[in-house]
Amino acid sequence: MDIAMLVFLLLLGAGAGFAAGLLGIGGGMVLVPFLTMLFGWHGMADDLIVHAAIATSMTSILFTSISSVRAHHAARAVVWHVVAVMAPGLIIGGLLAGGAVFAALHTGWLSAFFAVFVAYSGYSMLRNTKPKPTRQLPGMVGTSAAGAGIGFISGLVGAGGGFLSVPFMVWCNVPLRNAVATSAALGFPIALANSAGYVISGLREANTTPGMIGYIYWPALLALVCTSVLTAPMGARLAHRLPVGTVKRIFAILLFALAIFMAYKAWRAFA
Repeated sequence: MDIAMLVFLLLLGAGAGFAAGLLGIGGGMVLVPFLTMLFGWHGMADDLIVHAAIATSMTSILFTSISSVRAHHAARAVVWHVVAVMAPGLIIGGLLAGGAVFAALHTGWLSAFFAVFVAYSGYSMLRNTKPKPTRQLPGMVGTSAAGAGIGFISGLVGAGGGFLSVPFMVWCNVPLRNAVATSAALGFPIALANSAGYVISGLREANTTPGMIGYIYWPALLALVCTSVLTAPMGARLAHRLPVGTVKRIFAILLFALAIFMAYKAWRAFA
């Protein structure tokens, strides 16, 4: 890895960590498009780039989520009983995505999948539709099932699940600040399950591509984590000071921009 790439990764980690704390998105939505560009410049095989970007992004969430959650917990914003109910489903969905489906998908489909769900998440946040005042989170079975779906989809796009869990909780009348904080906590079991799956399903890549542990490119992972764990608490503290509407707009604009880029990558992969 050359110096220029190292510096870029350190800066990228700082930005992703800040976004993870501020928006509860685990940083994956920020990381995947940029890592896709970087790995391409670094000469990684075309059919491996998106897989490696997603897996490396998801694994970094193991570290940024811990750093972010500490700040959110200090503000008493994490709804821990929701984390406890959703965690088993998140782990099951994550293992299924990372350990089985992920390796079988063409890089173009992964890029397209990322673009569609990120764009939908941005639309959901901007739409600002008020949920029914009586709506609440479903019971234990329903909330666990939602966790399984979020864990599975997150594993396919390399994100901590905030792009789905935040809108889901807001739709169920969880206040946005609590939804963001709780989503940050949910990022850890999602990342743990999927990272294990990426290692198992990508064992062949570990034997043929230098620097790979399964689908995870560990030199980039180390650089990202060095700065993301420092900036995640800063974003988390700011999340409790900014107006709710401002946080929603930042979230939505970021998601739309990243969706456009990954849609372009999907088009290039199929062209």
